[in-house]
Amino acid sequence: MIHRAKKSLGQNFLKSEAALRQIIEAGEIKKSDVILEIGPGKGALTEKLLENSSLVIAVEKDKDLYKLLKNKFEKEILLNKLNLICDDILDFKIENYKPEAKSYKLIANIPYNITGAILKKFLTEKHQPELMVLMVQHEVATRILARDGKESILSISVKAYGEPKLVAKVDKRYFSPAPKVNSAIISIKNISRKIFEENKINEDKFWEIVKAGFAHKRKKLSGNLKNLWEGQSSLDYKDKRAEDLTLKDWILLSK
Repeated sequence: MIHRAKKSLGQNFLKSEAALRQIIEAGEIKKSDVILEIGPGKGALTEKLLENSSLVIAVEKDKDLYKLLKNKFEKEILLNKLNLICDDILDFKIENYKPEAKSYKLIANIPYNITGAILKKFLTEKHQPELMVLMVQHEVATRILARDGKESILSISVKAYGEPKLVAKVDKRYFSPAPKVNSAIISIKNISRKIFEENKINEDKFWEIVKAGFAHKRKKLSGNLKNLWEGQSSLDYKDKRAEDLTLKDWILLSK
């Protein structure tokens, strides 16, 4: 069965063995691990995940690919090594599918058009993954890591819940069809709500302040946060822009 990639679903199939190996290594997979894979596509990464874990939960939105995968992994499905689900990942609820597992890892070559939505959904889930290894656009990876020293809502959002790291850059030629941009493998380790708990910060209030701070990128915080300032403790930040503040600064502001 020949499957043509669907642009509407952001399908770009990874064909590099080296990149697949790097994803598996970054996932630090143990035989007891439960892995959630988003958009397994033709199953190249799924095969590697099945070799290394106890259970793979693979969520595929494309009905044609779902049928292809069902045939390809018929044996693994029968052995309960693979739970293949036809669903939109943004509607998917992990707690319905892993009743015996206390934790899980999210490892995937994700559709780039929903990268932000996937990060938001799983970092703020009640049942967060302990680790994520994702293939994303290289430009998005750079923004998450804030390598230019300028933070963004995206970088703060990831760092508030985990520790992001660049694993490898992946050239666009290693995909079929080749996307217009290069990609990167990133890992996000030690995912938790520890920062909010240890600092006794209300999570919703924290994000209200961060979003207000970034509302007008070029404005100073004195303009963006004028309705939220309380007392003199925030004076140090008034002449700064949101992109100049580290996660630690936002925590102090929220306190």
